[in-house]
Amino acid sequence: MIKGIPQSEQPREKMISLGVETLSNSELLAILIRTGTKHKTAVQLAQELVNSCSGDFSEFANITLEELSGFTGIGPSKACQILAAVEVGKRVKMSGIVRRTKVSSPADIYQYFSAQLSDLKVEKFIIVLLNTKNEIINWEMVSMGSLNASIVHPREVYNRAVKRSAASILVLHNHPSGHVKPSAEDINITRRLKESGTLLGIPLIDHLIIGKDSYFSFKEENLL
Repeated sequence: MIKGIPQSEQPREKMISLGVETLSNSELLAILIRTGTKHKTAVQLAQELVNSCSGDFSEFANITLEELSGFTGIGPSKACQILAAVEVGKRVKMSGIVRRTKVSSPADIYQYFSAQLSDLKVEKFIIVLLNTKNEIINWEMVSMGSLNASIVHPREVYNRAVKRSAASILVLHNHPSGHVKPSAEDINITRRLKESGTLLGIPLIDHLIIGKDSYFSFKEENLL
């Protein structure tokens, strides 16, 4: 159906002649969707997807396979293509947190990770490994799902730190509710990790909770 649109307005041709940055959100999605239906072009289908975000396209980062498949003309194959592209975008952004990036404050970590964590519907617990200069060696996801002491065990956290010869670590996780007040379990996990780090000589320098538009730092609140 896109072929019925003047060639100068077709997303793929527009991208080739004018550059990908000139495409609207719906045109980018139309390229992923590729084909429309009997009654709608791929661009029109894409516009419906964009409109479903109620004006906040960042919400599209959290769309699910079920939600995409609920749109007429978006089957499992197209839904998977779109979700794959969204995930590639997330990973490219996260790859910007490169080795040797220096961490000067909790705000630095929040800036690096908020885009990936602030709108998630499940909890992710991440460890950031640092060298003696407070530069990032690596970061890894330790667990996904509701946090508890059995899932986020000091052994699982510090095993990664020892393997990478980290001088110190910091950890962070998100609250899907958007609120950043630490729970009793958050406090318990932080205490256990701090004690383990002291014994191993790899101190825990902070634990951040990422919310919708803010963060909570155990270090800044003098709870570490």
